[in-house]
Amino acid sequence: MSEPVSAIRNLGPASVAPYARAGIHSAEELRALGPDAAYRRLLQAGSRPHFIGYYAMVMGLQGRPWNDCQGDEKKALRARFDAICAEVRGKGDPALGALEAVLNEIGVIERRR
Repeated sequence: MSEPVSAIRNLGPASVAPYARAGIHSAEELRALGPDAAYRRLLQAGSRPHFIGYYAMVMGLQGRPWNDCQGDEKKALRARFDAICAEVRGKGDPALGALEAVLNEIGVIERRR
């Protein structure tokens, strides 16, 4: 019998539905995919990017509390998160990328680097 995604530390019951939309239905599937591939699938399934959600999942897969991530480790995870987001965004609608650029230019949003 498989465990739900919420069996992984830091992932509560509210995590089950977004992971299911991404085709990840069990903790075993999530572990097998690994954090980067799983997060990529979450974004491709329509979840909004959220750094804390990403690193909480990474920490949970390591059996660590979400707030255990600090310093250089957190900076490295941020770089991985930004790369995943950029990759997924690059495969999306080019009009959205153009809209983001205009919003950034007029100061409504700040594009992540």
